[in-house]
Amino acid sequence: MVFSTRLFTKISLLLCSLFLLLLMPQARADDISPVRNQALRTNGGQLLISTRFHTQLPETLQQALLNGVPITFDLSWRLTEPSLTAYRYRISHLFNRSDTIQYRLSYHPITRRYRVSIGTFSTEYINLDAALKAVGAAANWRVLAEEALSDVALSDIEAQTRLKLSTAQLPKPFQINVLSSGDWQLDSGWHNLSIEEEVN
Repeated sequence: MVFSTRLFTKISLLLCSLFLLLLMPQARADDISPVRNQALRTNGGQLLISTRFHTQLPETLQQALLNGVPITFDLSWRLTEPSLTAYRYRISHLFNRSDTIQYRLSYHPITRRYRVSIGTFSTEYINLDAALKAVGAAANWRVLAEEALSDVALSDIEAQTRLKLSTAQLPKPFQINVLSSGDWQLDSGWHNLSIEEEVN
């Protein structure tokens, strides 16, 4: 009788574990994850943000790219602490959006090269993996006004970055796919920056 009770308990625990595993979201092979996510607080009270992401495109996006559809990614940052400075920053950026860098990824069939453009600046790459390493890469991106964080303890500063596919920049026919396919929902989510003090 004791053996049967123990067996029943073990089977119940096993079934519960399997059920919980089924409920958990499955890890995506096609996704965006941060590789480098750092910032320096300058002597002038600004932040210098440096990022790099590992991005994998699903097959549908790769095919769209090869068929001439450019893909845009948005690298964004936000200040979360100290709260008063963060609030002032959000208000000031309602009319002047400088908290996002756009990366435009395209493929040129004549040269068989991928191109990553930021504004008028662009660089070509021989393969998709190399191009994707450039998407979301930033070095010493200077944000905030001078002295914005001069009087704030380093431990009190919190900021985050995020890289995501800009579905609003897709051609209209492809925007329909966004509603029906998870392949078009690439998003790293917000990740905390590791913030250090600038060394003279």
